[in-house]
Amino acid sequence: MLPVVVVHGGAGHIPKERSERSTSGVCSAARSAYKVLKGGGSSMDAVVEAVMVLENNPSFNAGCGSVLNVKGEVEMDALVMDGSTLSSGAVSAVRNIANPIHLARLVMEKTSHACLTAEGASRFARSMGVPEVPEESLITEYSRMRWKKNLAPDSNPVECQMGKMGTVGAVAVDINGTVACATSTGGMLNKMEGRVGDTPCIGSGGYADNMSGAVSTTGHGEAIMKVTLARHILFHMEQGQSAEAASDLGLAHMKSRVGGLGGVVTVDPQGNWAARFSSLQMAWAAAQKDSLHYGLYTGEHFTQIIEDAH
Repeated sequence: MLPVVVVHGGAGHIPKERSERSTSGVCSAARSAYKVLKGGGSSMDAVVEAVMVLENNPSFNAGCGSVLNVKGEVEMDALVMDGSTLSSGAVSAVRNIANPIHLARLVMEKTSHACLTAEGASRFARSMGVPEVPEESLITEYSRMRWKKNLAPDSNPVECQMGKMGTVGAVAVDINGTVACATSTGGMLNKMEGRVGDTPCIGSGGYADNMSGAVSTTGHGEAIMKVTLARHILFHMEQGQSAEAASDLGLAHMKSRVGGLGGVVTVDPQGNWAARFSSLQMAWAAAQKDSLHYGLYTGEHFTQIIEDAH
């Protein structure tokens, strides 16, 4: 069953003209991460690779392609967690960084802290030699168009949220049975400056523990935070539920308790995995046993052989 990687490109409603790009994007990310695992890389190497591929793809709300805050600026959040030691690293409200997930990993590996924010995170990035990029390079025409549209007094940001390509994330188990998660986002459309959602919060945007499994979440951040969705799902797995059943229980709890919609990718240390969502769509892909699995709508599950797996 090992190794395995599962990737999501965000839960919500994806416009038809963008859905093909989102599906091919998550498939590319899963293939790339699986190659890392097949080459003996760690689950952390794999999830960071998957998320970097998605951050570099302008179709997703992370890195290049991030949505804009109310001032028309990009502020991004990211989180990584290692299931063997429970070490984690996160950044929030960072600007001018092409790959916030890489910076989150540096926070985990090079500092004694779990999360750095805003200007402090930028200073740390500079000290680590992480290049700054012009904000313009992270902003797409699509993001700018949607930002303008949502400045209208009668717009509903939560509803409009659902038209965006969402937060991205990945979970993996390597050949040693170590799990890891990574999640990255541009946040919520037309959010207040300085708003931080679930993504960089341990237990909400993601969680990884070799004793139970790993989860990466996507959806309405405020709702996810209220129920600490990632940790909630792993609690069910600790009680003996499968990755799929636990994911469904967590999402159902979030919907009934706080009216929140979202999606998750989940994996246990044995390599059993799930990609589940309560929203209309979630682009997802998984790679295991030299096969690629993927889908976009509920109940959709396509499979193909990964040709270059060896």
